Amino acid sequence: MVLLAQGIGALLGLLAVVFGAFGAHALKKSLNNDQLKSFETGVKYQMYHAILLLVLSFNFNLDTPLQQYMIYCFISGIFLFSFSIYLLVIGKSKGKHMAFLGPVTPLGGLLLVIGWGLLLYSFIANLV
Repeated sequence: MVLLAQGIGALLGLLAVVFGAFGAHALKKSLNNDQLKSFETGVKYQMYHAILLLVLSFNFNLDTPLQQYMIYCFISGIFLFSFSIYLLVIGKSKGKHMAFLGPVTPLGGLLLVIGWGLLLYSFIANLV
C-alpha cells in the first residue's frame, strides 16, 4: 500500500505540473477568466493532495484499515474532483455541456473531506 500511495502521489504531482502548464499556456487562449480559475482550482487541489499522499506514505505504514480507507478517499476524491473539473472546463470551452459531471465534482470533494476527517480521527485516536 505504501508503494501504491507513493506511486500515485508522484503521478498526480507530475500530472498537476503538466496540467498547470497546459492550462497556463495552451488553454489560456480558449478559456475565459472563470474557466481558467476553475481549471487552476483543480490543479491546486490535485497538487495539494499529491503532496499529502507522499507525506502520509512516508510517515505511516498504511497497514491499518483506517489508514487504507483514508488513502483510498484521497486518491478517488482527487480523481473525481480535479478530473471532473478539467473535463467540465474543457468541454464547456468547446461548446459541449457535460451535465452528468456536475454531481461528480462535489462527490470528489466529499471524499477529500472524509479523507481529512479520517486523518484527524487517526491523530485523535493516537492521543487517547
